[in-house]
Amino acid sequence: MEWLNALLTNPDSIPHIAIVYATIITLGLALGRVKVKGISLGVIAVLFVGLIFSHFGVKINMDVLGFTRDFGLVLFIFFVGLQVGPSFFSSFKSVGVVLNSLMLLTIAVGVGLTILLYFIFSDTISLASMLGVHYGAITCTPGLGATQEALNQVGYRGEDIAIAYACSYPLGLVTIIGVSVLLRVLFKVDLAEEDRHWDVEEKEINQAPVVFHIYVTNHMLDGISIGEAHRRIPRPFIISRLMHRGEIVSPNAEFIIHHGDTIRVLATPADKMDIVAAFGKEDNRIDISTERSPLTRQRIIVTRDDMNGKTINDLSLAHSDGVNIVRLWRSGLEIFPYPGLHIQVGDIIQCVGPENAVKRLALRLGNQTKSLDTPNLVAIFLGITLGVFIGSIPIAMPGMPTPLKLGLAGGPLIVAILLGRFGATFHLATYTTNSANLIVRELGIALFLASVGLTAGGNFVNTLVNGNGLLYAFCGFIITFVPQFVVGFVARYFFKVNYHSVVGLLTGACTNSPILAYAATLSDKSAAAVAYSTVYPLAMFLRIITGQIIIVALWAYVTL
Repeated sequence: MEWLNALLTNPDSIPHIAIVYATIITLGLALGRVKVKGISLGVIAVLFVGLIFSHFGVKINMDVLGFTRDFGLVLFIFFVGLQVGPSFFSSFKSVGVVLNSLMLLTIAVGVGLTILLYFIFSDTISLASMLGVHYGAITCTPGLGATQEALNQVGYRGEDIAIAYACSYPLGLVTIIGVSVLLRVLFKVDLAEEDRHWDVEEKEINQAPVVFHIYVTNHMLDGISIGEAHRRIPRPFIISRLMHRGEIVSPNAEFIIHHGDTIRVLATPADKMDIVAAFGKEDNRIDISTERSPLTRQRIIVTRDDMNGKTINDLSLAHSDGVNIVRLWRSGLEIFPYPGLHIQVGDIIQCVGPENAVKRLALRLGNQTKSLDTPNLVAIFLGITLGVFIGSIPIAMPGMPTPLKLGLAGGPLIVAILLGRFGATFHLATYTTNSANLIVRELGIALFLASVGLTAGGNFVNTLVNGNGLLYAFCGFIITFVPQFVVGFVARYFFKVNYHSVVGLLTGACTNSPILAYAATLSDKSAAAVAYSTVYPLAMFLRIITGQIIIVALWAYVTL
């Protein structure tokens, strides 16, 4: 039975290491699915199972543990960056400005409280441990990993901050929900009424393109080309079809407009009235996209890598085949297809034109959905390589004994966000399906959490029972409750933000998807999810780098 003993106890045995990780992750994920009042721990339960295993003496090779922990973090952070990249910069627009400003206030208050509590309890809690409390309180595991890596760079050798994280996390999870309940009672929120207000707000701010028909009566436009009409009317619009003397065509930029023509136009709601006034008058009596039209309409998925990064203007569709792109969807968002827009692999476009020409366009763009099931690993690992390289560049900071680095969290995160947003410009196809992205992220964070638990578990129970465990939990409660309540109150009282959006805002500020599941139980509308996705990209970025900023800012004044 020596083989069995070695399999179960030899820390240097690869089979033993594989069994330990697989068992911890299996038990952790199973435990994470258990719901109490609709709330579950999710993947974070892997950390607690790892702590238990380590407490009872389960060990693995430290070199393997260190590599698995860091590589798991890199995978998780990089694919989070790819996920948030496409919407990272657009989140600063329109209503996103208000929500992201409130999110910044949440982070600022939380960081300020963390520093204040450190100075109050500096005789008992080190700055490093207080950062562990901070990330446990806001339930942000990526921030924990980034801060651990930053501490390693400056030579920290104290208590593993994952212990403080684990002590403050459970209460932090409950407190976030408690704040949402408290705000609901305080403002006497009627959930049904909030849903009705949300529907009204959505209609007011919705800028998805609309389609309408115009009867051309402006003699000043008679006999000019569509291209010239675009120059004279400073509003973005697309003429997808034109009816001249009963004949329906898909016009290109050189097509001549005549008085009495009927045109089918695509534009944003805000520009509709100006465009109608410039051409003539709206015609609701006819729809030239009916069966009488010799044209066809089709949705096409961009799947060919050589199309990645090309602009709509580069395709020269209207000139060559009489095809117009009238809609484009990316990552679930509808985008106005202006000529300079770069298309990306995974985009869904809707086009109008002659049937054979549309078929040729589909072949040109790919339209092979199965090819999207296989991610472009070359671009992904190139991005990881570049991210690790950038994260390893030393940055000299005044007063710091060693140069600071963006590290294995900051470097890959920044590169992934940039690739997710601008990769198409450089013809890099980084598209992955939502399921593939989720699998890799969950695998990476599970490996990271299991490794952290195995590293810190030896001292966890002692800290919880005989050490600073209760103090960690108390400080974590303050760090969670005060920012969440203050910002929730400000958002509701001063900015009149919809209650469901407030819950989504507070959840997104903590980058906590399990709490989003609770928010979804309050309404069948998407208000909470929209607010969450609006603030999540910037919040995730700031949460990850906050620990490093605190270390740099206070290095000269504290002992880690």
